Amino acid sequence: MKTSFESTARLHTDIGLAPVQFLVAALSSLLWVGLCALAALGASSARAQTADMVGLQTQVTSLLKQQALPQGSSSDAAMQKKAWRVEVALGQLDPRLKLAPCDKVKAYMPEGVQMWGKTRVGLRCEQGPVRWNVFWPVTVKVWGQALVATVPLRPGNPIEHSDLRVAEVDLAEKTSPAVIRPAELVGRSVIRGVEVGQAIHQDDVKARRWFSAGDPVRLTVRGDGFQIAAAGMALSPGDEGQCARIRTDNGRVVCGHPVGDRQVELSL
Repeated sequence: MKTSFESTARLHTDIGLAPVQFLVAALSSLLWVGLCALAALGASSARAQTADMVGLQTQVTSLLKQQALPQGSSSDAAMQKKAWRVEVALGQLDPRLKLAPCDKVKAYMPEGVQMWGKTRVGLRCEQGPVRWNVFWPVTVKVWGQALVATVPLRPGNPIEHSDLRVAEVDLAEKTSPAVIRPAELVGRSVIRGVEVGQAIHQDDVKARRWFSAGDPVRLTVRGDGFQIAAAGMALSPGDEGQCARIRTDNGRVVCGHPVGDRQVELSL
């Protein structure tokens, strides 16, 4: 009668493996089975995480559709707003970010954030074991009509009417509004180079000085249902977009906005 050791040795001989090799082969098989199981679990987890991300993306998209675009910076821009074409591109959350499961996620616009250019949408977990809050990057492109350069514009060279044409541009590319009226550019010069085909924004153009300190000015005071004109003297230069200090005939000093040649407006 063969012993158990003899039977085992005979088995090893039959399959061509030494005892150590047999043990290694068995451990390798167990390791392979374990790796397959882990891979299956990982794939299942990845599918679940992908489903969660798709759900979050859906919430972000839904919120963006409900948001209003900022108003135009002028009456002309407001009139053209109906012709704006909007594109929204969702960015990606940091792939290293691992969000805990959440039963209720709310998308929201952070305070002070607008639907314009590179922005973000907040996502917070309101019901779950871990209350997390993340921000989803978003790029909003607003296509509309504005002026672009037909020739390279360089500082110091006055802009001519032939240097400009109207084209569709991304109005949200910069925070400074794009210029849409040639009268706002002709005769002025840029403070930085603008290449052919590029939109011209208000901060690309050198501010106009409508009067100097000591010049007499015409002050128009506008209020709810009334308008008063008065004479005054400038105590500071009248640079476009800046407050100018004006002394009225009765000695009062006010701060008004230069709007034209020795013209100042004050709104109450």
